[in-house]
Formats: sequence, C-alpha cells, structure tokens
Amino acid sequence: MHYSVMPDPIAENAVDCLVVPVWKDGGLGAEASALDEMVSGALSRIAESGDYLWDLGDTHLLHCPEGCAAGRILLSGAGAADELGAMEAAKFLAGSVKHVLARNMPHVHFALGDLRHNGPDAQWLAARLAQEAEVAAYRYTTTRASTKRQPALEGLRISAMDDGLDAALNEALHKGRAIGRGMNRARELGNLPGNICTPKYLASHARELADSFESVSVEVLDEAQMRDLKMGSLLSVAAGSVEEARLIVLHYEGAGDDSKPAVLVGKGITFDTGGISLKGGLAMDEMKFDMCGAASVLGTCAAAAELELPINLVCMVAAAENMPSGKAIKPGDVVTTMSGKTVEILNTDAEGRLVLCDALTYAERFDPACVIDIATLTGAAVATFDSHANVVLGNDQALMDRLLQCGLDCLDRAWQLPLWDEYQKQLDSNFADIANIGSKKAGTITAACFLSRFTDKYSWAHLDIAGSAWHSDGARKGATGRPVPLLTEFLLHLSNKD
Repeated sequence: MHYSVMPDPIAENAVDCLVVPVWKDGGLGAEASALDEMVSGALSRIAESGDYLWDLGDTHLLHCPEGCAAGRILLSGAGAADELGAMEAAKFLAGSVKHVLARNMPHVHFALGDLRHNGPDAQWLAARLAQEAEVAAYRYTTTRASTKRQPALEGLRISAMDDGLDAALNEALHKGRAIGRGMNRARELGNLPGNICTPKYLASHARELADSFESVSVEVLDEAQMRDLKMGSLLSVAAGSVEEARLIVLHYEGAGDDSKPAVLVGKGITFDTGGISLKGGLAMDEMKFDMCGAASVLGTCAAAAELELPINLVCMVAAAENMPSGKAIKPGDVVTTMSGKTVEILNTDAEGRLVLCDALTYAERFDPACVIDIATLTGAAVATFDSHANVVLGNDQALMDRLLQCGLDCLDRAWQLPLWDEYQKQLDSNFADIANIGSKKAGTITAACFLSRFTDKYSWAHLDIAGSAWHSDGARKGATGRPVPLLTEFLLHLSNKD
C-alpha cells in the first residue's frame, strides 16, 4: 500500500473517496468546512440533518459530489470533540478504513487535520492511520480457496496540515506502515495450522526474513547443536514429537559493534497438546497459536529492519512441538537446563517455560542491554485480564516502566504484576533445583518466577500474552499481531526515534 502527503486542497484530490470526520453536534472541522464550500454546503446539510448522532461508527457515503474531484465523500462520526483521545481516534481510523475497504475504493484521502481538536498530534494520527490500514487490509487466504472479493486499498493520502510538516508526516506514515506489516507477519504465522507452521517452517521463514534485509542475518541451531550446548530443558519438550526443535537467532545490526543489543526471546510452541499432561479437547485447535510469542518477535524484527532503527537487536525463537508419545517427557521426570540447574517436571503442559529457560541462558552470550521474553504462557493471564492487557513482570523496574509507558503510547497496553520472593517458594522441589509449576494459585506470577531463575545476569522483563495474542470468538477468531506495536514502540524509544 502506498502512503503520501498531499499539498493540494482536499477538494482537488481525484481519489475514489475523501474521508472527513463529523463531530457529535454535526460540526465540521476546518478541512471539512473548506470542502463543504466547494460542494455547495452538501456536507453541512447532511451533518446537521438530524439523521445521525455522529457517534463513532456512524457514516454517510455521498456519491459523485459536484464541485469535488473525488468520486465519493465518506462522512464519518468522530463523537464528541472534547472526548477524542488516542483510543477514540484509533477507533475512528480503524472503523473508517474498514468502511472504505468494504466498498472497494482503492485510493482514499483522509482529512486527518480535523481530528487534532483535543487529541493526539498530527504525527501520531498519521502513523496510526497507516497501521490501521495495513491491519484492516489483511486477510488470511493461505489455506482457503475463497472466491470473495479481496480488499483493494492501494493508496492512502493525507493533507500536509501545517507548513514544514511534510517530512515528519511521511516518516510517521512509514512508521505506521512498518508496524502494521509487522503485525500482519505475526498474524499470518499465528494463523497458519500446526501441520504447516512447524519449527522447521519458522526457521525457513526467519531465513526468508533475513534475505529481505541486508541488516539482518540468521543462524539456526538444530537439536544436535542444542544437545552440545546441554539444552536439556528445551529438548525435553520436543522429545515426544517427530518435529525436531529449532533455536532461531536473528541479528539486526543498525548500530556499531560497541552498542549492546536488545534481545527479544519468543516462545515458539508450534502446537501444544499438553504432552502427557494432555489438554482437554475443547478449543485445542487454538493451541496452534502457542507460537504467537515467536511470531511477534519475527514481526518486530521485520519492523525494526524496515524502519532502519539505529540499534542492535537479537531476536530469538525457541521452537518446538509438544506432543504425547512413548518418547515424551513424563510428570516426575527431571531434566538439566543449559544453566546446569535441574527441573522436576510436574506438569508437561507447562512447557513454554522449559523452552524459554534455555533460550534465556543462551541470551547471556550477547552481553545484552536488556532481554524481553514474549510468551503465551499461562491461562491465568487470560482469566485475569481477558484479551485487553499484556502482562509484564521482571527484575528491572526501569525497563518495565518503559514498557508500560510504551504500551500506553501505542495503545498496546500492559499491566505489571509483582515478582516477590514469597511466590518463589511455590517452586520448591524435593527432587530437583526447581519445579516447573507451583500451586493452583498465582499461576502467571509463579511462571515468571521460574523464568527469573535464569535471568539474574541481565536486565529482564517477561510479557505474558496468552490473552492478547489471539481472539477466540466468531468472525474475529485469529491472531492479533500483538504485542508487535508495544515492542516496536519500545525499540523506537531505544533508538531515540519515538
């Protein structure tokens, strides 16, 4: 999709559709008012007709307006002007883009300037528009023979708004496009079925990603190499599957060799049956989404490379399939991690932490500035936060504070839970250094406690995305692409480009 900033008056844009916001009282902003004059007051007559409240979601499509070069004008409700914050602006943009896509209008101009009444600035709006456009245009078709017409949004324009703002707006559009494309990459990987998206497939995808950017290189460790590194915990998860595990390491180099990298570590369980501790059959198909942490890491790596961020970044994926078989690990087994610590397996369905702990130990070799792991780790996170919040825990409050703020800035929000020593006692084992689960209480916290045992040599944060990574219901069912926006916003902060 092509994005551009247009210096011409809005009425002179020969596009398929102009999108203009209308406030709850039927009022028009400056850009819409200028357009209204060109179309002999047609917009104000509709806006003030009383047919609509002009809440978010209200729309009226005007065809072939006289005095205007565009084929259509979409009047889109923006709600009350004094209530338009970032969340409301994002809903307006998402809804308007979906309306345009549903009517197959390839070239569209948005009157973004009129949204700057009481809400986000012009650059935020431009970036968000591009992000929402990319996300809304995504359709999963890989394993479908659908004959439905696909969206054909090809070009999206905005006005320059203010003198000297063109470059900043173009940069913002580029940022939003990269984030949206990163989200869609993560969504596509998450939506693929487990018989296609295997650990080997993720490794192949990582190689293709690296081939797409000169700044990105990749190495893939197979099981023999992991065995040499004594990654007994990660390998134990894959023991019951015919699909071999992979440890995928992408290097993005945007800064000098003396710049310590940020490290992202994604849980890549490409299908999770629970192993010998077999899950119930209800909704087990959704366990193809158990690699969404890995997908978000790959999507974020692509976004960072597309934005050419002046940072160094290491993106790791611990990929395995968790299956029951005669070779699978059993409750009561003890495995030795790369760190040398032993783990008693009390439940084979708590496998994500088993692959992550060896990856977190491997991360030490990069002398990281910080490490963030991303995982669909616990049902307790879903029970507590539903799909609204990513959960963050860690050993560095400054790192977590920055993640929390970045989540607020980009609307991919997170909430912090405590990681107190009192919770660590739940992981005591009579037969190993640590048990892989605690009691039935505080499951999200004790999972992070387990990971914390392998992160004492660097600044670390853990994102549990079990609730936010995918939707389970109806037409929305599928991967969300979160937390690519949060992670990219964090990297932008590191690069001083936010």
